[in-house]
Amino acid sequence: MASSNFVDYVKIFCRSGHGGAGSAHFRREKFVAMGGPDGGDGGHGGSIILKGDSQYWTLIHLKYQRHIFAKDGENGYGARSSGKDAENIYVKVPLGTVARDAETGEVVCEVTEDGEEQVLLRGGRGGLGNWHFKSATNQAPRYAQPGEEGAEGAFILELKVLADVGLVGFPNAGKSTLLSVVSAAKPKIANYAFTTLEPNLGIVEYRNFKSFVMADIPGIIEGAHEGKGLGIRFLRHIERNSILLFMIPADSDDPRREYEVLLNELTQYNPELLDKRRLLAITKSDMLDRTMMAEMESHLPPEVPHLFISSVSGLHIQELKDLLWNALHEGENQ
Repeated sequence: MASSNFVDYVKIFCRSGHGGAGSAHFRREKFVAMGGPDGGDGGHGGSIILKGDSQYWTLIHLKYQRHIFAKDGENGYGARSSGKDAENIYVKVPLGTVARDAETGEVVCEVTEDGEEQVLLRGGRGGLGNWHFKSATNQAPRYAQPGEEGAEGAFILELKVLADVGLVGFPNAGKSTLLSVVSAAKPKIANYAFTTLEPNLGIVEYRNFKSFVMADIPGIIEGAHEGKGLGIRFLRHIERNSILLFMIPADSDDPRREYEVLLNELTQYNPELLDKRRLLAITKSDMLDRTMMAEMESHLPPEVPHLFISSVSGLHIQELKDLLWNALHEGENQ
């Protein structure tokens, strides 16, 4: 199978630049045989900086650039001339990128906004030249400050897709079909499990030129939090969604149990996901009549607002958009 262009996990090794050494130079000119200290300062070493870029949606550009080294600052010169600062290296990453220390697992920084900059490793400061150390009791200091060493370390970059609404469901629940209907996204759709192998984002147009972002997350199966199926590879993307839209097909044998299994997988992965707003859509409802819908409602979880929809016939698609929009902006006008 050809490798996917969607990469949401990379490990990189970075090293910031050392600061340049200060100069211990003394002024020497034709008619100035014993001039005072005039050593300049060393330049700063280059820093490694993560920069958010909304034009990026994957970490694939870092898959083949695992080592990122910044240059050292220049040493100082005579005549109080400072060495040149090394250029910082800006590593562009998609919005929603989290950087962790590869050894401790601690979060170093997160990038969530376009143009946002987060320093991953700061370059070493340049050393001071000897003219800084001249005093009344030490007129000719023959020493200068060495440059500060840079830093190095291994980091894990994880991408958590930024979306307002995340679609949660078993394979073949109709998530990709819904996304293709309500947005311009063109996800792969077929009648077999795990058609979706990577998250797909779509911008859903709403009334009066408003919009929100919807993410189609690859299907979850029972035991996903333990690594079964596609495992926890894509569960991290759900952490960024404001609302979780659970999707269960109308031909499900037990809708309530299916919902509980999905909810349990999310809970086992991250209990904080329980705090997110949840909605339920019964898909493929064009095969149901009113009597069958009423019968099915008695088997749905009562604590979650639900709606019967059909992406093929368009049944209640606009009502679903209204429900999602109102949930996203609940409390803003109160």
